[in-house]
Amino acid sequence: MSRIQETIRSFACRSCGKTDSELILSLGRMPLANALLMEDQLKKPEETYPLDLVFCPHCTLVQITETVPPKKLFSEYLYFSSFSDTMLNHSRELVNRLISNRSLNKNSLVVEVASNDGYMLQYYKEKNISVLGIEPARNIARVAEEERGIPTLCEFFCVKLAQQLKDQGKQADVIHAHNVLAHVADLNGFVEGIRILLKEEGVVIIEVPYVKDMIDRSEFDTIYHEHLCYFSLIALDRLFQRHGLVIQDVQRISIHGGSLRLFVVPAKESLNLSHTGRRFAVDEYRSGLDQIEFYQDFASRVANLKTQLCNMVRGLKRNGNYLAAYGAAAKGTTLLNYFGIGQETLDFVVDRSTYKQGHYMPGVHLPIYSPGQLLEKMPNYVLVLAWNFADEIMRQQQEYRRRGGHFIIPIPELRIV
Repeated sequence: MSRIQETIRSFACRSCGKTDSELILSLGRMPLANALLMEDQLKKPEETYPLDLVFCPHCTLVQITETVPPKKLFSEYLYFSSFSDTMLNHSRELVNRLISNRSLNKNSLVVEVASNDGYMLQYYKEKNISVLGIEPARNIARVAEEERGIPTLCEFFCVKLAQQLKDQGKQADVIHAHNVLAHVADLNGFVEGIRILLKEEGVVIIEVPYVKDMIDRSEFDTIYHEHLCYFSLIALDRLFQRHGLVIQDVQRISIHGGSLRLFVVPAKESLNLSHTGRRFAVDEYRSGLDQIEFYQDFASRVANLKTQLCNMVRGLKRNGNYLAAYGAAAKGTTLLNYFGIGQETLDFVVDRSTYKQGHYMPGVHLPIYSPGQLLEKMPNYVLVLAWNFADEIMRQQQEYRRRGGHFIIPIPELRIV
């Protein structure tokens, strides 16, 4: 029996705890996606871990089998949400809508789990609404407190912390959990903690990348060790019901290549999934998201994309073109390492985050510079690794394009612009 078969046979689903998951895609052993390197680390061996995507036939959850210790992944972190204009605008619009719709005021409390650098809570604070961030990365929590004045607990969210806050009289009118549920190994403990921390009339807003978009659009590069789970509404509904919570409404949003935004509230006898949510769930069943067959051709489509992109960039290189990449994102680590695109094809990567500049990409060891290098060095083509922010990048780099530069966008469809 192969290593993968042995792992899958013994793997216990993070939601329902049952075994017998089925393999969707194996990416082999990969470095940690956000483990950027300094120059003195380039000659040292890098840690790699298996990256295998599986489907649980019992509760329909899609997930990877490996759990890297959270402290290794998140105690120091280099992703700062505030460097993305898209994220800031997305957050501001949501906050303004919630303040109005739920009549939030100075007596309200808003808590964000995985609050990053205060990118969202700052908009509540501007309206004199009490906020509390919970962020395990020390360096990011420090920025939230010192630069934005956001009270931030530097801890991992769990049942124990939720109960401590409740015992202190801190229950939330609104809890935000954006792009964090996918990172959680103890799903049931996390959701139970939310139930404890939330007021009876409160609401939780959860955003997660949508597994249907990932499969339909071949977004394999969103698979990395931080992203333990990939959610459908079917799988989420079963998880929340287990803890006395109900999905009151669901919205499909475009951010991060396709996400679900859930409005979750304590269950009451008269409260069920909204008409929109019920229709959404019906569509998922009709599409077959609860069956392994829906996922079975994903691996072959990823293989086809690999062939197409590698042929394109290597052909451009052979013809004497100068190539770089944009976005030292986690998804970029997955794409470059799995496709085998490195220093033989690309010369460097640029990223807006000053925290990433001066580092090197895991595995492929490409140096990371500021976006200003695009105009200074004028590569003929730039591979957009952060393709989920492609529109924002195009706007910011109009001068590069005016001078004749081109961008290669690999996902959802390979194209040159």
